[in-house]
Amino acid sequence: MHRHSPGRSCCALLCALLICTQAHATPDQAATMTGDWGGVRQDWATRGVAPRGDYIGEAVDVIDNGDRVSGARYAQQLRVGLDLAMDRLAGWRGGAFHLTLNDRRGRSASADLVGNRFALQQVYGGTYTRLSEVSFDYGFADGGYLKLGFYAMGSHFGLLAAGNSFLNSALCAHPLSMTGNSGWYNYPVARWGAEAGWPLAARVVLRGGWFQVNPQLRGTNVHTAFRPFASGTTGSLFVLELAWTPGAGGPYAGSYQVGAYADTSRARRLGTAASVSGRDGVWLLAEQKLSAETADPTRGLTVFGEYMQTDQATSPLRHWRVAGLYYQGLGTRSQDRLALGYASAKVNGALRAAQRVELADTGVPSDSPLYQLTDAERLYELAYTAQLRPWLTLRPDLQYIVDPRTFSYRRAGDALAVGLQVRATF
Repeated sequence: MHRHSPGRSCCALLCALLICTQAHATPDQAATMTGDWGGVRQDWATRGVAPRGDYIGEAVDVIDNGDRVSGARYAQQLRVGLDLAMDRLAGWRGGAFHLTLNDRRGRSASADLVGNRFALQQVYGGTYTRLSEVSFDYGFADGGYLKLGFYAMGSHFGLLAAGNSFLNSALCAHPLSMTGNSGWYNYPVARWGAEAGWPLAARVVLRGGWFQVNPQLRGTNVHTAFRPFASGTTGSLFVLELAWTPGAGGPYAGSYQVGAYADTSRARRLGTAASVSGRDGVWLLAEQKLSAETADPTRGLTVFGEYMQTDQATSPLRHWRVAGLYYQGLGTRSQDRLALGYASAKVNGALRAAQRVELADTGVPSDSPLYQLTDAERLYELAYTAQLRPWLTLRPDLQYIVDPRTFSYRRAGDALAVGLQVRATF
């Protein structure tokens, strides 16, 4: 098997970054790398047409991998889209159409090297070009909204902003057990759905939605990349979430969400050949800014956490826990951020029991170390976010994975990896 030279991909990303930062920034520090296109972009925006594009590149070097091979892997995502404001284009009272195409390429450090469940690169998966959104949304004067079409349901539900501080998918914007235990799929995987939000009080919003469950549209099926009407629907996923955002816009902003989903699809009862009708789960997400500097309230310490529990009968990741903190504003760099996160997922006890039965049935002696199954995979990640330009972010990180092969029912040494993420907005 071809092995990438350790650090090669990281070096390539660093070189590209250095080249980019040599470009002179406009006096107003443009929000995008390509600027205003000589006034064309602003003219289009005035007319209601807003093109967009961005790139994410992630290189990870596994420097200590227990009893497995070390090495480096690189993955990337390129996204382009178009937003059409219908009040300006057609004189409507409001509303906007959105179109998004997404392309992912590269190799997975987790799949190729570590063998763990928490992907070390959050942009790996579905390595092909796909249609990721064709949708319409409308915002009401009272703060409510309506959205429908073909899109990823995670745009509003189960979303924690602190997840935009890390590389590992376990510390991404959503609990990993949402997609691991049901027909819930996050970006870039789209499906048909509709949702609405209703303000109940100041800073309190109730959101609800319905989404199609169709495994044929999942991220690994290239044949349905541009087939939004592909057959294979197994049921519906209903979701309800209550969100409270105390202090929004102020120096001590917070975000608290409690939600639940119900998936009507039939699913296999773990540890058996039988199936059950329906899957469900509940979650609690929290993020709170604890300190602020007088001269610049955006600086300060923020803590966050996630807890999710899903049904016993069908969920491989029964209990999900995340905790972490980040500090924004380091020295003269007001937008830079240092973040530390922890994630843990426990294997459903039914799966561990079934694995022990299988070992016994195949004649493995009862005193074999193969019976000493670990019960959870755990992750620690330290990441630094450098905001070099409004459109350019560099994020080096360090990841330590404890019991990385828990979900493969194998004992393995812990893994240590260093990574680099580059984000650019066009």
